[in-house]
Amino acid sequence: MSLTTIDSLVSQAEIFPWSDNFATGIAEIDVQHRKLVDLLNQLAINMAYRSDALTLQAVFDELADYAVHHFQTEEAIWEKHLAGDAMVLAHAHAHQNFVAEVLKVRAQAVALNTDETVEEIISFLTHWLAFHILEDDTQMARVVSGLQRGLGLTQAKAEALQQMKGAAHVLIDAVLQMYDSMSARTMALLREIRQRRIAEDKLRLSCNIIESSLEAIFITDPQGFITDANPAFCQDVKLPLAQLLGQTIRSVKPFLFAQDKNHDIWAMATEQGHWAGEVAVRRPSGELEPIWLTLSTVKDEQRQTTHFVGMLSSMSQLLQRHKTLELAANHDSLTGLPNRRLLNDRLKQAVGRSKREVSLLALCFMDLDNFKPINDTLGHDAGDEVLRVVAQRLTAALRGADTVARIGGDEFVLLMGDLAHADEAAALLARLLHDVRQPIVLQGKSMRVGCSIGYTLHPGDDGSPEELIKHADLALYQAKALGKGRVQLFEVGPPEGLQHGGSAAAQT
Repeated sequence: MSLTTIDSLVSQAEIFPWSDNFATGIAEIDVQHRKLVDLLNQLAINMAYRSDALTLQAVFDELADYAVHHFQTEEAIWEKHLAGDAMVLAHAHAHQNFVAEVLKVRAQAVALNTDETVEEIISFLTHWLAFHILEDDTQMARVVSGLQRGLGLTQAKAEALQQMKGAAHVLIDAVLQMYDSMSARTMALLREIRQRRIAEDKLRLSCNIIESSLEAIFITDPQGFITDANPAFCQDVKLPLAQLLGQTIRSVKPFLFAQDKNHDIWAMATEQGHWAGEVAVRRPSGELEPIWLTLSTVKDEQRQTTHFVGMLSSMSQLLQRHKTLELAANHDSLTGLPNRRLLNDRLKQAVGRSKREVSLLALCFMDLDNFKPINDTLGHDAGDEVLRVVAQRLTAALRGADTVARIGGDEFVLLMGDLAHADEAAALLARLLHDVRQPIVLQGKSMRVGCSIGYTLHPGDDGSPEELIKHADLALYQAKALGKGRVQLFEVGPPEGLQHGGSAAAQT
């Protein structure tokens, strides 16, 4: 059954089909009754089809609003002929109760939109409306008809009451029972249609995923003959789908199921429902490429295998994706330098190595001076270019084993290990001040930026990695406070067992 057919069935479904038995003989009332019945059918379809809360509320409101309009019209007609009569007052009271019940069940329907709740609400509404039309409205219409034929009120009421007895009551009971049965069958049909729609939507989504997947996917029958494949698989084997259908997967991918693994792969997939592992595929160039194969079974209701679904993932591509993701996770996108995450990992390793080897480690925080005016006057593109140039200069000035990281904005962190003594760190940082201050050409103009550096030395500063970062940051703050363009050491006293020389800070 197509989605178009489903939509057609839904649009034609009627919980409460109109019948000529509902005709009162008063045209204006009968037209409005048909409108109420249509609205009730719309409500039933929306509830059975599990429409969203806003849609349900809108349909309920429309039903309630139109019921009010209809009842006002109807009461005006009764009042015209039966002004002040107790029948009119009782009729108006019934109308008010119906509107109140519609608004009451609206909240229940939205909060408890289950199949049982839907059936209870629809059953209540259809019963009330059918009984009201067949019993109350029909009797009132017959009284009015008698009055219009010249009968007195008492005589018209007696005649109407006589007409409503006997066969008429049997008819009402039969009609209500018929509508109960029709309502239940129609609701069951709508539930089946809804479930079919959900299943088809899910199937269509699965097909779209398979079709658009970059992984090569093939489907075979239990004997291994190809019954379907996605575009990625067709591209991989350089054959259109029409030529693949009916061929065995072993003939299309002869190296995929090597003799030593062939039986195990299919047997395990059949017994356990799936198999996953590394296999080798020979490329047109002749080289063997590692491929990750996932082979799954599709079973019928009797648990018999009807199809196999295979998915091929290039391990070289997976490794490349892993490297790409790892690079993005651990490196700054602008400069390519390690970011805070990778810095923290390397700092922990460097501290551990420093403790084991009793070697000197310098952790340095660097911040560019007068960087903001470049962004403000030349724009952020120029600022980005400055950051890239500074990153290159820092990387070139330090040793290969050292780390230069960008942790945000114009802030950099330098990690220098295996230093011979404190003077070596001071000399390296003084040279960095000089290199960073070299001219940078931006938009045809030569410009300079300076920097300030705060650092701490481990194990003299024997804090945790987090404390070392805090101490280097404090030293940077002090360097800025002392006039910028300088290197400032966090003072904690000389570490035992290591030779130190020179000053702890350098002024440029």
